[in-house]
Amino acid sequence: MTEKDYDSGAVSVEEMRRRDAATIAAGTPGKVLMRRAAEGICNAWNEWPDGTLILCGSGNNGGDGFALAEILAEQHISCRILTFSDRRTEDAAFYEQRAAAAGVPIQKYEAGSRLEAPLIVDCLLGTGFQGEVREPYASAIREVNSAHENGCKVISADINSGMNGDNGSGSLVVRSDLTVTIGLMKTGFFTEAGKKHYKELKLAEIGIL
Repeated sequence: MTEKDYDSGAVSVEEMRRRDAATIAAGTPGKVLMRRAAEGICNAWNEWPDGTLILCGSGNNGGDGFALAEILAEQHISCRILTFSDRRTEDAAFYEQRAAAAGVPIQKYEAGSRLEAPLIVDCLLGTGFQGEVREPYASAIREVNSAHENGCKVISADINSGMNGDNGSGSLVVRSDLTVTIGLMKTGFFTEAGKKHYKELKLAEIGIL
């Protein structure tokens, strides 16, 4: 698919939310969609290095990261997780427990800590984000971008954290080598503002109606 093809099928954040809910209501559990999302992220990157660092926020975007960690552990690729809140959605909590059971180290992020890894996966803030990025997420995004400038590869799950999914704007946004958006493309990726945040964009299809 070309970027033009993706652009023509892009949806608003509200439309994505509606169709996600409709898919779940039609009988596909959220946990299944989350696992498919993580598999899509995993398959979108060719070589996952040992020492991959996954940053998990409090929502389902973080849940995708927990599910990805379990998949990497199943493939005997070492990774670790940093969390940013004690809150979890039900599906995210489910995959956090599975990642922990698979032996993935899970720690709480300390604001200002340097992030050092060959590859960082951004699962911090999802498409529902609007406004200004608050701490500890702001510190983490700055550290991700600093690591990226120093040669660390960065993958964003679903959307670059800090970016408005409808118009691509954001005063503090993760810069990624690859963004793997979930289910359907979001309109913000194809604005002039949105295109500045990623080098490559891929779609992980998960069976959204």
